[in-house]
Amino acid sequence: MKKNQQRRKALVYHAKPKPGKTEVVPTKSYRTQRDLALAYSPGVAIPCEEIEKQVENIYKYTNKGNLVGVISNGTAVLGLGDIGPEASKPVMEGKALLFKIFADIDVFDIEINEKDPEKFIKTVKAIAPTFGGINLEDIKAPEAFEIENRLKAELEIPLMHDDQHGTAIISCAALINALELSNKKIEEVRIVISGAGAAAISCTRLYQAFGAKKENIVMLDSKGVIRNSRPNLSSHKAEFATDRKIDTLAEAMTEADVFIGLSQPNILDENMLLSMAKNPVVFAMANPTPEIDYDLACSTRADIIMATGRSDHPNQVNNVLGFPFIFRGALDVRATKINESMKMAAVEALAELAKQPVPEQVNIAYEEIKLNFGKDYIIPKPFDPRLIVEVPIAVAKAAITSGVAQEPIDDWQRYEAELAERLGGHQKILRMIHDRAKSDPKSIVFAEADQLDIIKAAQIVHEEKIGIPILLGNKEIIQDLMESIDFEAEVSIIDPKTEEHIESRQLYARAFWETQKRRGKTLYECDSLLKERNYYAAMMVRAGDADTMLSGFSRKYPAVVKPILEVIGKAKGVDRVAATNLMLTKRGMLFLSDTSINVDPEPKELAKIALMTAQTVKMFGVEPVVALLSFNNFGSSPFPQAKKVSKAVSYLHRMLPDLVADGPIQSDFALNNEMLAERFPFSFLNNRKVNTLIFPNLDAANISYKIIKELDNTQSIGPILMGLSDSAHILQLGATVDEIVNMATIAVIDAQEKLKLKQKNDNTN
Repeated sequence: MKKNQQRRKALVYHAKPKPGKTEVVPTKSYRTQRDLALAYSPGVAIPCEEIEKQVENIYKYTNKGNLVGVISNGTAVLGLGDIGPEASKPVMEGKALLFKIFADIDVFDIEINEKDPEKFIKTVKAIAPTFGGINLEDIKAPEAFEIENRLKAELEIPLMHDDQHGTAIISCAALINALELSNKKIEEVRIVISGAGAAAISCTRLYQAFGAKKENIVMLDSKGVIRNSRPNLSSHKAEFATDRKIDTLAEAMTEADVFIGLSQPNILDENMLLSMAKNPVVFAMANPTPEIDYDLACSTRADIIMATGRSDHPNQVNNVLGFPFIFRGALDVRATKINESMKMAAVEALAELAKQPVPEQVNIAYEEIKLNFGKDYIIPKPFDPRLIVEVPIAVAKAAITSGVAQEPIDDWQRYEAELAERLGGHQKILRMIHDRAKSDPKSIVFAEADQLDIIKAAQIVHEEKIGIPILLGNKEIIQDLMESIDFEAEVSIIDPKTEEHIESRQLYARAFWETQKRRGKTLYECDSLLKERNYYAAMMVRAGDADTMLSGFSRKYPAVVKPILEVIGKAKGVDRVAATNLMLTKRGMLFLSDTSINVDPEPKELAKIALMTAQTVKMFGVEPVVALLSFNNFGSSPFPQAKKVSKAVSYLHRMLPDLVADGPIQSDFALNNEMLAERFPFSFLNNRKVNTLIFPNLDAANISYKIIKELDNTQSIGPILMGLSDSAHILQLGATVDEIVNMATIAVIDAQEKLKLKQKNDNTN
């Protein structure tokens, strides 16, 4: 993406549809006069009086217990330096967003116009009663050390300067595992630290807490090796000064076991790397350009264990693995501080998690056959769903053990369930899906590229590297639309009606005719149909000239599905094509079938729809838990509609006995485990979270998904076509740009899976 395009995209993102990245959302009803009288005057006086009597009641009656202040003075912002409090606000809002989406923690970002440490401390202390915890952000060293130490000592809420401790915690977990793989002990290894800022100091202190020896550590700043003989050292640098008579990075690297880079790009070269000891550990964490290029380092030393701060290489040292979950655990026990025991517990939890079997949805998200503990996997991935459970529990237990918890947890099983429930955010699921697509982009035919919203979506798909757009339609119109939104990429534009593409159209027409000649179609008719973009797009996919297609934005569903079914056809062994919608709800992913195609399926057909939907759910790395819905529960009704679902359940159990599925069941019982356990303890769905709903007919499914979408502001992706031999998908009429992008992402993932299946079948044959 060109720099001016990136600039425009960033500015539009922050400005539209309304400025900023966060908002305050009411958590209580406010619709009636009674509600307002309770929310404010006169009802609000009563909790005020209770808090005045006993200040701890603030946690009972307000949001303090789940509210963190992200506070900065803008003196050390990302790679921008001292840009001031106003200019730092987008970063603080971004931090707030990460707290919310990863750990369900609410945030007020506070930008303070004060560089004097004493006055800054005084200001933070004055506003601290608002918050359950404080995350200091982007404050320059050495003032950051004094500010954090003073506030930790003088406040009774958890506080952490993430720039210091976040990188320290994540890199320490990675270092522990890297040394284990290298068969080295932290007490014995020689460590070079390139950088002497807040993060480097904090990293080194934490490594020492886990056993690293001061005499084995060499730290460098912009002037070279920090030695005891150097004059005017700050107290923080003096803490790590060495007696060794060396001055340069090259000298320090000789026979070193570990290099920790928190400094500048490309300062480490091949010769320095070659001078290191056997099985070296190199964490080049300068961003966006590390101290040494990842590929260069790995090609120079085959025995290296490498980590960076980048997401496009293995072993990303990413602070988001730490701060949301550390604060989650600290808040949940009302800790008075985040102490060393809690930070060390987070390190140990992260290190241990990387050694455990990885959930399939993580493998799928990162396009891995199987992530296993080893040199390319020494720390968990940011989208690992276990993080929200494992790290907060470890931190909370450490807070209790170390005596800083004011509200200890006694039911850990219940707490674990509560943490897992916090995972269902829409955007986290979407990020996982998008990352999965980006790991292996496929070509997508946009059959309605003469529509502005389609072009906007294709631009995002191209720039985000989700897929490779192929645009169908009038070339002049498409180019004008592309120009209007600065879409300057070189992408294929095809108009099937023009002479320019007559040769390919005729080839497709003949291939299509071969499948249709005994169904009454002539070659001439097939050629005429191929001038229509949906037929042409479908033939591109069938011929292997594209991996998947999208259509339906401007035309009714039947007009789009007919060409797809005629050209692409059903997969082997499939009797009926069906459709499911993925609903991104507060409780997580929920698949609804059949939302678009089969009007009133027979029992066997309903069972097969359930089976296809279960296979689609597995495509996302999730184990399907299937409820076949009806107006009755488990055969309580004699009506034919209810008996149909009972028969479908029986067929399904015979076809795939290992699938967790049950019914007929009413939707409230399917989604409410407590109700189900009380009334129907025999159900296979008990103590399981249903993620797949199979409706008895098209009326019920289509009406239900649209009601959910509109009333609960739930994001819907679909309809996702199931049972086709090749990948093709249909948009909802008038879909938004975001919905088109999400559907393109699903289409890419579907194409990935179908290609794998074909390759597997080819290898078998």
